[in-house]
Amino acid sequence: MPKPDAPRRTRPDACPGALQVHEAADGPLARVRLPGGVIRADRLRVLADCAATLGNGVIELTSRGNVQVRGLAGTAPGPDAVPAAEAFAARIAAAGLLPSTTHERVRNIVASPFGDRDLVDALDRELCARPGLARLPGRFLFSIGDLGLEADVTYAEGRLLLAGRDAGIGVPPERAVAAMLDAAEAFLRLRTTEWRIAELADGPARIAAALGGAAGEVRPAPPQPREPGVVAQPSGGLAVQALVPLARLTPEQAHAIAGLAAEVRFTPWRTVVVRDVADPERVRHGLAAAGLVTDPRSPWVGVTACTGLPGCTRALADVRADATAWVRAQSAPAAVPVHWSGCERRCGLPRGRVRQMVATADGYREEGP
Repeated sequence: MPKPDAPRRTRPDACPGALQVHEAADGPLARVRLPGGVIRADRLRVLADCAATLGNGVIELTSRGNVQVRGLAGTAPGPDAVPAAEAFAARIAAAGLLPSTTHERVRNIVASPFGDRDLVDALDRELCARPGLARLPGRFLFSIGDLGLEADVTYAEGRLLLAGRDAGIGVPPERAVAAMLDAAEAFLRLRTTEWRIAELADGPARIAAALGGAAGEVRPAPPQPREPGVVAQPSGGLAVQALVPLARLTPEQAHAIAGLAAEVRFTPWRTVVVRDVADPERVRHGLAAAGLVTDPRSPWVGVTACTGLPGCTRALADVRADATAWVRAQSAPAAVPVHWSGCERRCGLPRGRVRQMVATADGYREEGP
């Protein structure tokens, strides 16, 4: 989310990547960008093995459909004594998950898991081909289709959106990628310490003007199919969507997912989607057997949590353990989403109406509807 202190920033953007890790309380954390959330089964298996042998044994899904591995401390197994974080980067690069060392932190592209990936692939390819765009902050976000994530630059239904506002420019599909990247370059020319277009004073209007348009109103995002289960794809056919409880996959679960399809998609709402399935019940059963949620009536639906202890030094509680205990005592989904926070920063808080469980020194304080 945009930060109110953006004009006073003195430190560079430290958003983690696969090469620039974050030194978390439980060890180095590496984040791997998956444009559009797309990952092949063979690459998912590599990630699973890396998490098992180099990290803490968990793959985390992020709110942008990316993945991260924590606890990359010490050295990798073997005679060479290579640091675990260095070995992780080498292994994912060899698997094809690190196509650009210069642009790897800025490959932030979200898209509907049910949409065509051609634009995603083209945007990723052309983004990496413009050297200057390597200077984008790691929090800058592109979106193919409006998913309601307040992306910096969105292409949706032939329109360009800047921080959610219509840029007043009609863009045919063949010009979509160039228009989106031109907007990103305009942001770089105008920014000083800002990381997002919404942080830049009159950012949407100034960038729209630079592109020959005029910023209009915020366009409401269409609803997205987020519930787990069998989903009808807009283009025809069926998909299966499964919720990953608290956005954490074990290596065993990742291998089980990889065994169900040649390619899957992770979503910003921490689900995994298997598309174009001929036998949805077989796929749904396979995901459920792996411990993922495929029943929309599950009490896991709508429950999220920040990292909490032991991964965050600011946290006052092990919110994941507490959220898990709470879910196990429920028999149905809560009326509104429930988010568990380890401190007042409330990292990962979803947008919209949310019941908040905020850890304090004296237990949890409940806020919201």
